[in-house]
Amino acid sequence: MTLALERTSTPVTVTETVVEHEIPTVACAGLRVPLVTGGDIGYANLDHAASAPCLDKVRDAVDEFLPWYASVHRGAGFASQISTKLYERTRGILRDFVDARSTDSVVFTRNTTDSFNLLARSLPKHTSVVVFDTDHHAALLPWKGPNVRRIQTPRTRLAAVSAVDEALADCPQGPRLVVITGASNVTGELLPVKEIAAVARRHGARIALDAAQLAPHRKISVRKLDVDYIAISGHKLYAPFGAGALIGRADWLRAAQPYLAGGGATKLVTRDSEDLGVVWNSGAERHEAGSPNTVGVYALGVACETLAGNWDAIVAHEDELLARLRRGLAGIPGFAELRLFDAPVDRVGTLSFVVDGFDPGWLAAVLSAEYGIGVRDGAFCAHVATKRLISAAGSTGQQAVRVSLGLGSTTEHVDRLVLALRQIVARGARWQYEKPEGRWVPENDPRELPPFCA
Repeated sequence: MTLALERTSTPVTVTETVVEHEIPTVACAGLRVPLVTGGDIGYANLDHAASAPCLDKVRDAVDEFLPWYASVHRGAGFASQISTKLYERTRGILRDFVDARSTDSVVFTRNTTDSFNLLARSLPKHTSVVVFDTDHHAALLPWKGPNVRRIQTPRTRLAAVSAVDEALADCPQGPRLVVITGASNVTGELLPVKEIAAVARRHGARIALDAAQLAPHRKISVRKLDVDYIAISGHKLYAPFGAGALIGRADWLRAAQPYLAGGGATKLVTRDSEDLGVVWNSGAERHEAGSPNTVGVYALGVACETLAGNWDAIVAHEDELLARLRRGLAGIPGFAELRLFDAPVDRVGTLSFVVDGFDPGWLAAVLSAEYGIGVRDGAFCAHVATKRLISAAGSTGQQAVRVSLGLGSTTEHVDRLVLALRQIVARGARWQYEKPEGRWVPENDPRELPPFCA
C-alpha cells in the first residue's frame, strides 16, 4: 500500500504483505473525526488499553435485551425472570472464560479497581501482601497495613521470581497473598505468572492476578496458571457498560464482612428493641448489595463468549500489528521504547515510548488534532513504573506516549501513526497549541462537537 500524508514531500511506501484475519468487529469501525486542518478522517483507535471499543455483537445483544431489562432476583414478572436468568448465567460464562474451578465464586463488580478493593476488604487479619511497585494503581494501592511488601520490579523475569521468593520468606507467619499483573499496562510485557505462582505455593501463599490487560488479548486458565483470584474489567474486554468481576476461591469472600451493606446482600433483617439483626448471604450476593448492573453484566458475558471463540485470529492480528508498529517506530530519531525487562519477552499489543525533545502530551494532541489518531499520554495510572522506565530508557520526565492495539486497530492505523510521527519529528506541527489547564489543546480549535455533546 502507499500512504502519503499532507506535507510529505516524498510518499513513504509500505510493501509488506498484510494477512487479513477474521476477527470480531467493533462498533467504532466507521467512526470519522474532524481535523483542525479541515475535513475529517477515519478514527485510528490506538488506545485500547484505556478503554476498548464495543464489539458489534455486544451492542446488538444489548439492544435485543433492553426491552426485557428488569430487576433481578425475587421478581415474579416474566421480564424479571429473563433478566435474572441472563445475570446468573453470566457467572458460568465468566468462570469458563478464565477456566476457573467449579467451586470458584464469581462476584460482579464495576471494574478491576473495584475487584481488588473488594478482595483487600476480604483478607483475613494480618495477611501479608506482596506486590510489585510497577503495577497499575488498581493492583498497587488497595492493600493496607504493616505486612504489605511493595517490591521493586527487577529487570529480568528470573529475578522477578526470586524477588517474590525473598519477599515471602521475609513475611511473618500467617495468611499470605501475592498480587501479580498478567500484562503490564505500560509496556504490554507478560509477567511470569505461573513461575511466581509456583514460588508462592512453596510459601503457602495465595495469588491474585490482575488480568485487566491480559484477558482481552490472551486465553487465560486459572487452573493452569495456578492462581486463586483473577480480576477482569468489561471496559477492557470490548463491553464498555460498567461491569467487571472478581473470580476466585470462596472461603475468604464468604468469611468477610459484606463489601457494601444493603439489599441483595441480606438474607434476613430483624428488629429487636432498638437493634437490627442481620443475616448476610453467604454466596457471591454477599458482596453485591444494591440493584446490580444487569445490562453491564450481560454485555460482559457476551464479550467473553465472543472472544473465546476467536483467540487464534485475535492473537495473530495483534501480533502482526505490533511487529509492524515496532519496526516503523524504531527508525524515528530520538525514539525510545519503555521496557520492564532487558531481554525480549512475550507481550500483548501495548507499547509506550518517549521521543527526545518532544513533550508526550503535545505529541498526543498533535496526533489527535491533525491526524485523527487516538493514543494515550501520561503515566497511565502506573506512576512508579512509568517514571522508572523512562529513566531506564535514558530519558527524563515522568510521562510517555502509549500506543495500544486491539480489535479496532488496522494496518492503516499503524502506518498512519508511524508516518505522522516521522513528519512531526522532522517538521513540527501544522497548528499552534496551548496548555491552558495542564493539557495541550489546539489554539482556537475550529472542530465542532457532535450534536449529542451540545
